[in-house]
Amino acid sequence: MRQTLISDDKVIEELKKAAAETLAIDVATIKADSSLVKDLGAESLDFLDINYRIEQTFAIKMARHFIIEHIEEMFGEGTALDTDGKLTEKAVNLMRIRLDTAVEGSTLEALKPGMDMDALPAMITIRSMAGSIMDILDTLPENCTECGKSAWKTENDTHIVCGACGAEAAYKNGDDLIKDWLQKTQDEHKII
Repeated sequence: MRQTLISDDKVIEELKKAAAETLAIDVATIKADSSLVKDLGAESLDFLDINYRIEQTFAIKMARHFIIEHIEEMFGEGTALDTDGKLTEKAVNLMRIRLDTAVEGSTLEALKPGMDMDALPAMITIRSMAGSIMDILDTLPENCTECGKSAWKTENDTHIVCGACGAEAAYKNGDDLIKDWLQKTQDEHKII
C-alpha cells in the first residue's frame, strides 16, 4: 500500500539531518542528490550510524545487507560477483532496474559489468537512500495488526501509529523487501 502520511520530502529532510549529525557537517550543505561517499565523505561505519538514526526516526528496520549479497544468496555464488570481486552483467542488469528511478542517469551509465564492488557505495545518494526508506514505509498494512482498524496517523510527522489503539505500524524490513523485489524481478525479467 502506498502510504501518504509521510512524504518523500519528509524522508529526505530526516535523512539529511541524520547524515549531518553523523558526519558533523552543516545540513544546509547536503542536497538530495549528494553522494554520501563522494560529496559528504561518509565511510562504511557512517552508513551504520545513519541507518540507526533513520530506524529510530521512522520506527523501521533498514536492510542489513546490500543487494549484491542478496543476489549471491538467492541465486548462487558467482551470480553477482565474479572470482575477482567484480560485478557480473546479471548483477548490473538487476541493479539498473532497481535504481532506475532513484539515481541520476549518469550514475546508472557508470554502472558496468567488471566494475569493482567497492565502487558501489559512492553511488548511494540521499535520494536513493530515501527511496529505500519509502519502500519500507509503503509496506504499511491497510489495517492495524493489533486492532484491525484502518486509523493510521503520524506522531511527530515520522512515526505512523494506529489512531484507534496506539499500536506502532508494522512494516516489512529492508532485507525482506530486497529479497521480494529480486524474486519478483527475476520472475518477470528472467535475468538469472
